[in-house]
Amino acid sequence: MPTTLTGFAGPLAAAFGARLDGAPDRRTALASVLLDAQRALPVAPATDRAVWSATTGSADRPTLATTLARADGERGAAWPLPLASTAARLHRDGDRTGHESLVLARQARLTRAVVAAAATLDDAWLDEVADGVWALCEQSTWCWPAHDDARAARGWVLPDVGRPFLDLGAGEVVGQLAWTDHLLGDALDARYPGLRERVRTEARARVIEPFVERRDWHWLGLDGDVHNWNPWIHGNVLVAALRLLDDPADAGLRAHVVDLVVEGLDRYVAVLPADGAIDEGYEYWWNGACRAIEALDLLAHATGGALDALDPADPVPALRATVAFPHRMHLGGDWYLDLADGRARPPAAQPWHALHRAARRVGDDDARRHAASYRAPGEPAADESQGLGRLLRAVTDDAWVGAAPAAPPLPRDGWLASTQVLLAREDDGTPRGLALAVKGGHNAEHHNHNDVGSFVVASDGVPVVVDAGRPTYTAQTFGPDRYAIWTMQSSWHNVPEIAGTPQEVGAVFAARDVEPGDARLRLDLAGVYPVDGVRTWRRDARLERTGDAARVVVHDTWDLGAAAPCAAVVRLVLAGEVAVERGGARVVPLDGAPPVALTWDDDVAVEVDVQVLSDPMLSDVWGERLTRLTLDVSDRTELTVTVARAADGTNARSGGTDAAGTSLEGAP
Repeated sequence: MPTTLTGFAGPLAAAFGARLDGAPDRRTALASVLLDAQRALPVAPATDRAVWSATTGSADRPTLATTLARADGERGAAWPLPLASTAARLHRDGDRTGHESLVLARQARLTRAVVAAAATLDDAWLDEVADGVWALCEQSTWCWPAHDDARAARGWVLPDVGRPFLDLGAGEVVGQLAWTDHLLGDALDARYPGLRERVRTEARARVIEPFVERRDWHWLGLDGDVHNWNPWIHGNVLVAALRLLDDPADAGLRAHVVDLVVEGLDRYVAVLPADGAIDEGYEYWWNGACRAIEALDLLAHATGGALDALDPADPVPALRATVAFPHRMHLGGDWYLDLADGRARPPAAQPWHALHRAARRVGDDDARRHAASYRAPGEPAADESQGLGRLLRAVTDDAWVGAAPAAPPLPRDGWLASTQVLLAREDDGTPRGLALAVKGGHNAEHHNHNDVGSFVVASDGVPVVVDAGRPTYTAQTFGPDRYAIWTMQSSWHNVPEIAGTPQEVGAVFAARDVEPGDARLRLDLAGVYPVDGVRTWRRDARLERTGDAARVVVHDTWDLGAAAPCAAVVRLVLAGEVAVERGGARVVPLDGAPPVALTWDDDVAVEVDVQVLSDPMLSDVWGERLTRLTLDVSDRTELTVTVARAADGTNARSGGTDAAGTSLEGAP
């Protein structure tokens, strides 16, 4: 039998096992192909001036120049200082962002200083780097307070420094320190003897030893529930092991850690569906599947190509498929289909170079063009917001730095069976016209919102019938009161509500009889409502492509069975300027997109709620408000809602529009 690299027999074990055939054990097999620490990371060190010189090097000069300018503007100022009081706020008022912002600001400043030092090898910048590295080593914990278990284990509001918790925050710090060491190790040794040894001591105590010795971390996915923490943390542990475990006496430990990382990544890849879809949604792809791809790309380099899950001749199928996920969720411009805790307009500054590189590796030209659509020649190739490792990969990726802008693919039709998500638009390759997205699935997805059966309509790529997304994370977000947050409730999604009862949480609350078709999805929603006696609530949502008269039609029919008679409503959440009248509404979308008209039967009573948005996580996407329409269908057994382009200057039926907000004139 071929040597099995990991203890878990997933797709990576299958792909890698035969390549290490003949070794007496896993650790020996892996140690035999790992490059030494100086060569294990795929970026040249700062001593290579042909790459890193700010004036003559090949690293992207616009990025170096802008990063240097930002770094220079803060030099001499006090470093951000996380405090006991900021950490404890999580347990006092639920605020987690105040402390995390200080921690992340400290790391971003260090990243800028590292790039400045690499570009100049100036002693003053090395001093700045040393200050930042020392500050991280002195920081009591690298774990974010929202993830630490000290409160549950000991009742503390501050971390237990004797029992480090390995979370996303700790992973990001150790990864940053490892990349810093790789880039500037020689210069730091010369100016700050002993600092690199301090980094290794802290990395071993806070990350390597907890990773090896404590195998009950929830993010390992030993119970089969694998989510984005898995590749995010494993990827950073991999960087740390490859670079910081450089003592020859640690060769066995280094191979063992890498072996455990491969096993952990294998568990993630094993649950990645064949179509590459991410139930956490587009925004989380960057810190889930993308992190897995980046880690496996790094593994391929560190093993001299011996272990390459992205080999274009034979890539792991689900990994190749997931490279297409971002462009399959693209509505147009900076707008994406937002599911779960994603945002419909996430920050445009994503690590597009990582997608571009992955697309090149697996041979997906549509994904490559999608990434390249965000590349502006002469502009910085990346920034520090995505972390040091990602920034270094971007500025030294010649293909990305020199990429010509391309048009995004915007496929006409898409169906993701694993998450039961359909997205269809009028024409291929353009956001112009109407687009429809419909979601089936269940209510126990990662970062779940109760949204089975919800739909989104976009006008020229801009959502108008919308999914609100998520507010700023607090202690409540992932606690027992998560569904007290309005954005998580089905009552604020485009779905029905039966007998005053919203959808319930849990995998059993799932769509039934799901039937995808040509720009169409049929499904039964009765099973997601904990209301006794309901037989069916069938939804048929379709995009009718009929030339200039294209329209979205959502037709609901239901049989409430023993639950009848009872109240029943259908909800519609709208973004933009909304005017409601008898039998319809007109919406002027955001970003100047063409207005749309919604229509339904004249005798349907409508209630309007305006949700004022004070949270920047929502208002930065939607502006000042979202408008919810509640259509009362208690005395009916069917409802048809249509969405079409509105005639210029008219409402859905007739009458005026209140441009400042919502009009109710003429509504029943």
